Amino acid sequence: MRIVIAGGHGRIALRLARLLHGRGDEVAGIIRRPEQAGDVLAAGAEPVVCDLESATVAEVAGHLEGADAAVFAAGAGPGSGATRKDTVDRAACALFADAAEAAGVRRFVVVSAMGTDGEPPEGTDPVFAAYLRAKGAADADVRSRAGLDWTILRPGRLTDEPGTGTVELAASTGRGPVTRDDVAAVLAALLDAPGTAGLTLELIGGSVPVDEAVTTVAG
Repeated sequence: MRIVIAGGHGRIALRLARLLHGRGDEVAGIIRRPEQAGDVLAAGAEPVVCDLESATVAEVAGHLEGADAAVFAAGAGPGSGATRKDTVDRAACALFADAAEAAGVRRFVVVSAMGTDGEPPEGTDPVFAAYLRAKGAADADVRSRAGLDWTILRPGRLTDEPGTGTVELAASTGRGPVTRDDVAAVLAALLDAPGTAGLTLELIGGSVPVDEAVTTVAG
C-alpha cells in the first residue's frame, strides 16, 4: 500500500512509518519544516513539506494522489496555545479529510484522544480544554463524512516505554497508559482491517496481542 501520514515527524508517526516501511509499504510523511526531512527519511518514509495550516485542499490532495490510505497524526504539540489547537488539531484534520475525499482516498485513520466527546470538566486547564474541544470537533467532522472509510483511534496516556505488543482495544476501555510503540502497531494493523471502518476505538495497554485485538473489533 501507499500510505500518507499527516504530522509525519511526530513520535507516533515516525514509529508507524518504520513499521509500514519494514513490511514493504510505500510511506510519505507530511511535515511542516524542511529540517525534519532527515528523520522522516531515516524512518523509511518520503518527506513531503506542506504546512497544513496554510495549504489548500488542492495542494494536499496532490500529495494524496495514488494513496491507498491516509493517517492523520498531526497535532499542535506541547507548548502551543489554544489558537493552534484549533488550527492544527481541528482545522488541519478537516483539510486533510477534504483532500482525501478530493483525491479519492477512502481509507482514513485518525489519531485522536480520550475525553473528547463531551465538554471538558470544570477546572480543566484552558489550553488542554481547547485541545479536547478541537479533537472532539475534528472527530465529529470525520464521522460525518460518507466519502471516507474512517477509523478514529483514541489512545490513553502516551508513554515512550518499549512496546509490549499487547493492548486493550474497544469502544470504551477506561483510562490507562499505552506506549507509542503499541499505538503505532495498532495503527498499522487497522490499515489492514477494513472491517474497522466506522468505528471509534479507545486504546490502552493490555493483555491481548495487537493483531488479535484488531481482528476482534473488526468483527
